[in-house]
Amino acid sequence: MGRVPEQRQRGEHGGKAPGAILFMCGLNTIRSPMAEAIARYMLPQGTYIASAGVRAGERNPFVDVVLDEMGLSLGRRQPQTMEELEDDFFDVIITLSPEAHHAALELTRANAVDVIYWPTMDPSATDGTREQVLAAYREVRDYLLGLIESRLVEHRGSL
Repeated sequence: MGRVPEQRQRGEHGGKAPGAILFMCGLNTIRSPMAEAIARYMLPQGTYIASAGVRAGERNPFVDVVLDEMGLSLGRRQPQTMEELEDDFFDVIITLSPEAHHAALELTRANAVDVIYWPTMDPSATDGTREQVLAAYREVRDYLLGLIESRLVEHRGSL
């Protein structure tokens, strides 16, 4: 899939996205930081976007490689847990793993926060050559790009 479509620069979207979005997965090392980086690029600048994990993890170098292929970067950002977030007010929490979905539902039982599950495979379970592993990471990146574009940027359907 490669680069983010040029016509989809920040602020150039047809629908209305939530004002504060949290992406969550198990360790905040692959899926949620990838989704955060893509969403930061594709959604309007005023959108607050963060990601967190249920448990602490370590930064994954394959994420940096596949984001760089799109011209995106995590910068110096390191994985963080929910407890480490600076802000805990979100309009929507998008969970990318069963563990994160369960944790988000528990955290928001008494809050008016939408929790939406986007089941996303974990590419770290892929064995094989470096190119085969990178292909799995690219598949997750492109899957998240498609979901963010169709459900948050264009807002054609429901989240």
